[in-house]
Amino acid sequence: MHQRDAVFLEELCPKLRVRRWRQSLHSYTGKSCIYCGQPSESIDHVLPSSHGGLSTTDNCVPACLSCNGNKSDAEVFDWYRQQHFYDPRRAMAIRAWIDGDIRLALKLLQWADPNRTSNQKKDKSKEIDLSLQAA
Repeated sequence: MHQRDAVFLEELCPKLRVRRWRQSLHSYTGKSCIYCGQPSESIDHVLPSSHGGLSTTDNCVPACLSCNGNKSDAEVFDWYRQQHFYDPRRAMAIRAWIDGDIRLALKLLQWADPNRTSNQKKDKSKEIDLSLQAA
C-alpha cells in the first residue's frame, strides 16, 4: 500500500489536526505561559486576529488565561513591557518565536526559568516537528 492510498485520521477530522497542533505548541514550552511562566491554558495570537494575525506556529504562543485576556488585542511588546512580571529574556524569546526560531525561543525560556523541570529536558533531544504550520 502506498502512502497516497492511505486515509489519515487528520483528513477525516480537521478538528483533530487543530487539537494536535495546539497541544504541540503547549508541549514546546512545557505547558507554561510564554509571558509569565504560569501554566498555559490557551493559545494567544501575538499579532491579534482582529489585526490580521494568522493562526500559524510563529504567530501563536502558549499563554495562561490571565495573560491572554489581559493582552486582548494590544501590541505584544508594548503590553508586555508594562507588566509587573516583565523579563527581558522572555521578551527575547517572544521575538525569536515570532521570527520562527522556536529553538532559540525555548533556550531563552529555559534561561529565564532554569529551575523549571518540565518536558523541555525530555524534548531537548527530540527534533521539533514544525510540519503543522497552520490550523
